[in-house]
Amino acid sequence: MRGMKVIKKQTNSADCIVCGKDNPNGIHASFYEMEDQSLIALFRYKFHHQSYPERVHGGMIAAMLDESIGRAIWIHKPGAYGCTLKLNIEYHKGVPYDTPLKCVAKITHIDRICFKGEAEIQLMDGTMLAKANALYMFLTLEQISPTTVPDEASLNIMEEDEVKEIN
Repeated sequence: MRGMKVIKKQTNSADCIVCGKDNPNGIHASFYEMEDQSLIALFRYKFHHQSYPERVHGGMIAAMLDESIGRAIWIHKPGAYGCTLKLNIEYHKGVPYDTPLKCVAKITHIDRICFKGEAEIQLMDGTMLAKANALYMFLTLEQISPTTVPDEASLNIMEEDEVKEIN
């Protein structure tokens, strides 16, 4: 079965808990813009992301859903940033750690001030484990972090890979 074509791989940051390549406790997810205008994150939670044995903590699940929707806006508005105003999550099955996972996100509405989206965390076979919808307000980096605006180099780390299609 042919997978969906990757249009672009997104950059990562240095310190983010979800995408930060230098964060020793992070998830280290990779994000891909897809041909259908969805965003897919490929990742694997680690042992230290657990709550109950064999299950990832709900807060870490929320972080991945939130990050994926927030990054999906870059497909429509490259370089745009936003802050979460509302995040609604449904936890359907226990999310395992040390297992390859994907998060599929799409933007459902954009206006001048806000955007909305939805996302699902899935096993690689497509089994849905958790899903969310969210509302974000567009903000600049200076508005988000007025006293410590991150430098572009720490926000735009590109790690090339060979991912061209994702099932």
